[in-house]
Amino acid sequence: MTYSIIGAGKVGIALARHFAHAGIEVSIANTRGPASMADLAKELGSAVTPVSLQDALAADTIIFAIPFRAHSEVAGALASWNGKIVVDAMNAYGIAPEELQGMSSTDLLATALPGARVVKSFNQLPAALLAVDPAYDQGRRVMFVASDDVEASASIAHLAIQFGFAPIQLGRIDEGGRLLKLNGPLLLQNLIKLG
Repeated sequence: MTYSIIGAGKVGIALARHFAHAGIEVSIANTRGPASMADLAKELGSAVTPVSLQDALAADTIIFAIPFRAHSEVAGALASWNGKIVVDAMNAYGIAPEELQGMSSTDLLATALPGARVVKSFNQLPAALLAVDPAYDQGRRVMFVASDDVEASASIAHLAIQFGFAPIQLGRIDEGGRLLKLNGPLLLQNLIKLG
């Protein structure tokens, strides 16, 4: 399994740190190009490799950690999304309900990526909290996972475990995934699983 992160803002960098800490190789891309992330790569070591957007899109699992409106540009950069796991780590801040066309932001993303196996995760914590060690007072921070694809959901739940989180799978996006949307009851929840 190969991984990439699209976006090198606070969420993208937080996730890159988790990959590096877990010793899992990941590529990371942004709009400014690989050279702009040289300091980050030097800091995080050989597990994190800055690449072009096209190279990042070659990964099996791609994490979208970009402003929500940028997803359509990324969607158009790949001819076929068939079989790729795409993790929606975005939140639709500042997006008018009309732009979502009556759908959740994750469902709208899925329509832009035909054939992709879309998973909603890594979006519920503020970036500063996402960036810290998930271990907390004899427990682990909870990370919610929702997808219409059971295998893709299990794959991202396993990745969350490797990062040190305690994943909770919420089921389908139109069911449990709605709990993670903007203003949803699980967004910004810092829950700890003890044990």
